[in-house]
Amino acid sequence: MNTKMAVPMIRKESKRENAVPGMKLSGVVRVIFVVFMLLLVAVELFPLVWLFDFSLLKSGDFFGSDILKWPNPAKWDNYSNAFKNAHIPLLFWNSLFVCTISIVLIVIFSVAMGYALTRMQWKLRKPVLALIMAGMIIPIYSTLLPNFIVFNEIGMLNTYLALILPYVAFQIPISMYIVSGFMETIPKALEEAAIMDGMNVPGLIFRIILPILKPAIATIAVLSFLSCWNEFIMAVTYIDKSSLRTLPFAVVYFMGQYSSNYGAQFAVLAMISIPSILIYLLFTDQINRGITAGAVKG
Repeated sequence: MNTKMAVPMIRKESKRENAVPGMKLSGVVRVIFVVFMLLLVAVELFPLVWLFDFSLLKSGDFFGSDILKWPNPAKWDNYSNAFKNAHIPLLFWNSLFVCTISIVLIVIFSVAMGYALTRMQWKLRKPVLALIMAGMIIPIYSTLLPNFIVFNEIGMLNTYLALILPYVAFQIPISMYIVSGFMETIPKALEEAAIMDGMNVPGLIFRIILPILKPAIATIAVLSFLSCWNEFIMAVTYIDKSSLRTLPFAVVYFMGQYSSNYGAQFAVLAMISIPSILIYLLFTDQINRGITAGAVKG
């Protein structure tokens, strides 16, 4: 008798345990929440809409009190002028080369340092970790003049390294933070089993750790790409040769002493933003997984 009564109670408890935790909203609260989220999406997307809208206007249409203006007619010549007069193919190649080398170095250093600081026990581990994390609070503008003086002394100005080294240095702290947080979710039993099978540390990293770290690596690769691809102030400060300039510098080509071609400038900015938007849309899931794991365990 008691056994028959216990069975439904156990089933009832198991259903509660297996239920997916979530927030159940009532009708009015749900509507308010949806409206709020739609407003938030509109606010987030407005700068992008504003950018593409103004890229189709004539320079004379920019002045006025209207926030958005319907291009009548749409001036597609802004894109052709920007593509031809700003040397977009050359600047695009330079940006792609600098971003690719920077991302590869950031991933290598972040994974290696993240493994050494989370999995290995050695002296000065915590001070070194704190010193690297302190890099996240250093403003990029405070390093422009010291870096310019150092690069000028060692003859590194007007080279790709003048951009790659600062990009890697500024991106490593946040990337290592994400990798370390994700690495904390990996059970140590996997590494212990691999070591008992005779695997060394490089084999452990390349055959066990790296395949599991794919979401974190995709996250730091995308974030590094967005940071390097859109960077402007260091590209203008450290690079003066036309053959080495990167894509954000294309805006300067349409700036005059007394007037500027605003339509072409907005067209350049729109073209620069397209790769970033595509890459972000393609890797949204990986970014969310990597950042969420880092936030929970970091």
